Amino acid sequence: MSPYTFFIAGAYGVTAFVVAGLVLRAVLDYRAQVRALADLESRGVGRRSRRG
Repeated sequence: MSPYTFFIAGAYGVTAFVVAGLVLRAVLDYRAQVRALADLESRGVGRRSRRG
């Protein structure tokens, strides 16, 4: 085993944790945006792309 094994494994672990956090944040934000859009549409506010 290399003397750098724990450093490299730790770096991979931290990177995996950060990437998982970013993915989770993107999923939660997507869900919030879908809810906000549904709320606006239920109040009668339409999308601009449908007007044209």
